[in-house]
Amino acid sequence: MKTVFFFRRANAAWHHSIEELFDTIIPALPGQVISSRYVMKKNSMGLWKRIYNALDAPFHQGEVNHITGDVHYIAAFMKKSRTILTIHDLRILSSCGGLKLAVLKFFWFTMPGQRVKYITVISEFIKKELIEKTGIKAEKILVVHDCISDAITPSPRDFNAERPVLLQIGTTSNKNLERVIAAISGLNIQLVIIGKLTDEHRGLLIENKISFENYFNLPYDQVLEHYRNCDIVLFASLYEGFGLPILEANSVGRPIITGNNTSLPEVAGDAALVVDAENTQEIREAVTRLTNDPVLRDKLICNGFENIKRFRPEAIGEEYAAIYQLLVKS
Repeated sequence: MKTVFFFRRANAAWHHSIEELFDTIIPALPGQVISSRYVMKKNSMGLWKRIYNALDAPFHQGEVNHITGDVHYIAAFMKKSRTILTIHDLRILSSCGGLKLAVLKFFWFTMPGQRVKYITVISEFIKKELIEKTGIKAEKILVVHDCISDAITPSPRDFNAERPVLLQIGTTSNKNLERVIAAISGLNIQLVIIGKLTDEHRGLLIENKISFENYFNLPYDQVLEHYRNCDIVLFASLYEGFGLPILEANSVGRPIITGNNTSLPEVAGDAALVVDAENTQEIREAVTRLTNDPVLRDKLICNGFENIKRFRPEAIGEEYAAIYQLLVKS
């Protein structure tokens, strides 16, 4: 099956999570899938560049066409019976209102949903949200989880119970950093934050006398190094379409605290300490509990190594290949 993967054009301002995901999946696809990539010639910014992308994409189709995300609108002129679209989340619909919301909803979800054979989503949570917010029929939506790279391997570390290193992933509004700061105030913690801090964040950290380090715009290998150098990973996010940091922590062998909302419990299984992400006291108690309970830490680490087996690239590649086969047969 000659399968073309359609990617957005790179932009230095974006985190390239979609590209990194499929860079892992594509090499793991079974041998019958002959893959090639097509990157949009224009950045997905402004009306005319998007029209250009939508008109250009059909000239590069294969037996199977896989729109990997973000540029959903290029489905407009693709061959419906041979095209699938992956939708990673619907946060864009919460960022605006009025006419802009109506336009985004139509060109990024409703119209593409009509112009492809199948939509894949990365969690049951996103499937439910997509149905509720767009009315796309459930039978058209297939759940194929994100995967975790086999290159991320266990990295044992002696736990620093005196002053644990706590790794916070993300600083955007959904990453819940403000509550994390309040939750660990007064604890003997070294906080490492991945993501650019705002002046408000810095003010809160200083006000609460928290010792912290901040890193952003890091290459992925350096992000993984911070996983290896921490004692606990904290990912008490308020909204996630998937929640890859859970699997990254599992793979390295670090206990992780995560939220009980959106897709996070689905991904974590029994391999994380789950809290109410809106409850600062619960977050604080989870940090204290992991610091003082080596048996719980070891249990979560062992469960994590089992959990990641569900998300190996080969398993996810086989799921995508089965969908491509459905398209070719139809």
